[in-house]
Amino acid sequence: MYLATTGRRSDAPPRPVGVGRRVPGTVVALGAVSLVTDISSEMVGAVLPLYLVLGLGLSPLQFGVFDGLFNGATALVRLLGGRLADRGGGRHRTVAGAGYLLSALSRLGLLLAGGAAGGIAAAMAADRLGKGVRTAPRDAMITLSAPPEALGRAFGVHRAMDTTGALLGPLVAFLVLWATADAYDAVFVLSFAIGLLGVVVLGLFVPADPGAPTTPVTPTRAVTPTRAVTPTRAVTPTRAVTATHAAKPVPTPKPARTAPRVLADPAFRRVVVAAALLGAATIGDSFLYLLLQRGLDLPAALFPLLPLGSAACYLLLAVPAGRLADRSGRRIPFLLGHGALLAAYLTLLAPAGPAVAVLVLVLLGVFYAATDGVLMALAAPALPARGRASGLAVLQTGQALARLVGAAGFGAAWTWWGPRPALVSAALVLAVALTAAWRILPGRKVR
Repeated sequence: MYLATTGRRSDAPPRPVGVGRRVPGTVVALGAVSLVTDISSEMVGAVLPLYLVLGLGLSPLQFGVFDGLFNGATALVRLLGGRLADRGGGRHRTVAGAGYLLSALSRLGLLLAGGAAGGIAAAMAADRLGKGVRTAPRDAMITLSAPPEALGRAFGVHRAMDTTGALLGPLVAFLVLWATADAYDAVFVLSFAIGLLGVVVLGLFVPADPGAPTTPVTPTRAVTPTRAVTPTRAVTPTRAVTATHAAKPVPTPKPARTAPRVLADPAFRRVVVAAALLGAATIGDSFLYLLLQRGLDLPAALFPLLPLGSAACYLLLAVPAGRLADRSGRRIPFLLGHGALLAAYLTLLAPAGPAVAVLVLVLLGVFYAATDGVLMALAAPALPARGRASGLAVLQTGQALARLVGAAGFGAAWTWWGPRPALVSAALVLAVALTAAWRILPGRKVR
């Protein structure tokens, strides 16, 4: 297969005339599941950075290691989730459902942990395990449900619904804590109930196998007039065998591609390498929020509201960014999104103030809108349908492990040099990685 990645509209599939603008129902249903699940997870995730650094007294280095492990140590589980989803038809929903259920059950672990940091870490690790298992099968179902020329729009709609949950989660937690006089147990119980609701929505509204192949019958050969009206051909046994041979049965599906076979494709391999390099230069949202909180001297009670700014911007831009990627090519928006992240790092070096905080949150939202779903849409056309989940799992795992390195590295730099020199170093590393990614992504059609 060929994947064009240069020139105008180079990596955007041709748009057939008359293609509908409606998003497939499976994509909308998966978006609803992600919306509900994100409300559940963000209810408890929004307060963790502040709780760990200010409440438990973790140093920036310790928090960087914890944050990296929290988001990347379970990345290898993505490979397992993708592999299981590709083995046999109809397993995408089953594997994804298991991941959603595990994340919901992790809220009960928070209830049992009390105030123990180890128990909290174990519960949140279970939540990340669930996310690692479900992400690749879910994204594969999106790519199998939507036409290739509309993948950017489909991922944009899904990510917008997902971000709506991320936006509502901290607000729900804030309201629960306000109504119950800081009863965190109430937050955990409600989060568990909402998480179970997401599993129910998945089972009721998402088809078991949205990418089930159909029998490739060629109608023109079956109804060719010359064969239908020629008596000798109709009654000759040998010709009957030939006709039977012409309508070939569907061959046995080939096994799903493993990680080494998926990475053998040059176009996909370059996307993986570029995403990993840029991931290693990403310091993590939690550090950005902590820098804003320190610069503004923001009260601890208002800290959970910081992610709402970037989430709101992401929500507004996810669909437009996906549609733009479908029309103009997905490579350029992906790189420009990381340019927005670089701008956010540089903005944080300016004197602290409300305008700086707003600009940083907007740039962070632009970064996610232009990269998250766009990266999946960029890589999917290079992957076969039977290996789609496994391939996306390889990509997501490489990116997550790279972000683990980036978070730990920035935490170490902050601890040893201070926040400002660490931020300058992070900006330089991201600029170098962005230049390298521009060169690494294929500059011509590759086999």
